[in-house]
Amino acid sequence: MLGLLSFIHFLKESVMLSWALAFFIIAIIAAVFGFTGIAAGAAEIAKILFVVFVVLFLVSLVAGLLRRP
Repeated sequence: MLGLLSFIHFLKESVMLSWALAFFIIAIIAAVFGFTGIAAGAAEIAKILFVVFVVLFLVSLVAGLLRRP
């Protein structure tokens, strides 16, 4: 059961990282075409999602280390 919960948590982190990457790519494409407002907004969203991903990853890492016998 614990392995399943870890896997589900990993999937959530992967989805969040993929969303951050998608917004980062949108920001780059918008910047290339000159849509600076859209690029700035997408870059901010990507940064926020990336920070949330890193925090969840670190919490998961610490929880995994504390659960080991």
